[in-house]
Amino acid sequence: MTAGFQIERWTLGIVRWTFAADRMMTFSADEQFALQWDAEDPLRHFRDKFHLPLGQDGKPLIYFAGNSLGLMPKSARKVVEQELDAWAKLGVDAHLSATTPWYSYHETLREPTARLIGAQPNEIICMNSLTVNLHLMMATFYRPTKSRFKILMEEPAFPSDTYAIKTQIVHNGLEPKEALVLARPREGEFTVRTEEILDLIEKHTDELAVVLIGGVNFFTGQWFDIPTITAAAQKHGITVGVDLAHAIGNVPLSLHDWNVDFAVWCSYKYLNAGPGAAAGAFVHERHATNTNLPRLAGWFGNDPNTRFRMQLEPEFIPVASADGWQISNPPILSMAPLRASLSIFEEAGGMESLRQKSIKLTSYLQFLLESEPDGRSKKRYTVITPRQANQRGCQLSIQAQEHPKELFGKLEAAGVKCDIREPNVIRAAPTPLYNTFHEVWRFARILH
Repeated sequence: MTAGFQIERWTLGIVRWTFAADRMMTFSADEQFALQWDAEDPLRHFRDKFHLPLGQDGKPLIYFAGNSLGLMPKSARKVVEQELDAWAKLGVDAHLSATTPWYSYHETLREPTARLIGAQPNEIICMNSLTVNLHLMMATFYRPTKSRFKILMEEPAFPSDTYAIKTQIVHNGLEPKEALVLARPREGEFTVRTEEILDLIEKHTDELAVVLIGGVNFFTGQWFDIPTITAAAQKHGITVGVDLAHAIGNVPLSLHDWNVDFAVWCSYKYLNAGPGAAAGAFVHERHATNTNLPRLAGWFGNDPNTRFRMQLEPEFIPVASADGWQISNPPILSMAPLRASLSIFEEAGGMESLRQKSIKLTSYLQFLLESEPDGRSKKRYTVITPRQANQRGCQLSIQAQEHPKELFGKLEAAGVKCDIREPNVIRAAPTPLYNTFHEVWRFARILH
């Protein structure tokens, strides 16, 4: 990837941007350009598969908040109602006799999820919430010793991750101030350089037990170089975990080939599964098939051949797959919308086609934000998300130089739904399944 976007020419308001060694995109600030790109977009019909929130004028909002809560697939209602009908008509028998039996419901999510993150099906389990899954993974993979007891994270990491990791450290009788190593941006920068993380790994080689990194940082939108970080840590016997909350359904992933030890994610952001929907975990095959690994156990992680013998065979025998970390029976009503959304991802051709559109959307937004003729935008706000396409996903984080809350309020009043993170960063995430190039154009015009 080249170092950022290069402006090659300016003719009649048209700019050609190079964003990779072998690719070029020509952008224009003219409204007709955005409308033309929408007309030529092969994924444009997927927008009709989602409910679009309306503003006070009865028109769809510019919804750039999919990084917080994805929109509702129209098919979700039917899938949920199917399970409500099964409950009403079959009662307990729906566990085995429903159209999609509840007992094995989680298995329907396995393969499409595996394709989204580049995993093998036996490495995937959809369950719980992200933070609960993080605690479950840490119970297995954070086994501190007198010499190896530290955990490396980026700063800022998502607060729930930080809370979980600090309590894991305390739970093991250690002090967070001594056991937590933070990779911070350099002074005057906003994102964490890969070399900073690698340097910390080398510096604390003999002390680190776990490296826990966000796939895509929630605040800056930075997409971390997961394979490079993983290889550097594992070279020294350090376990690597990844929080995929802002990465799954956003950027292409290859967790199995990257050799990541474990990962966790939620499904209500780019996966559009609804508030509090069932999350997931990845356990690399070399660990997933190791039934001797310590873990916090529950009955649905037990061998299905003896699962219902209960008191007759009270010893826990873990399933030789990621299922061995499953605690409880599948939460059907929170998994059903995820089934509906995953089927849309499958129909769209997975992450490859979505990623192509995503790069165009976000690059176009960056161009428009920087294209004010008099340069006023540089004085009023700064995009702190990396410029390189291979270092970001859908989200652009925009640092407002003055009156950020007032600016955010004006965006909301103008029919834009995004979010603000203290103290002064507005996050906007045009997502390829339901956002358009014309919405990007309108957003930039409103912000200007």
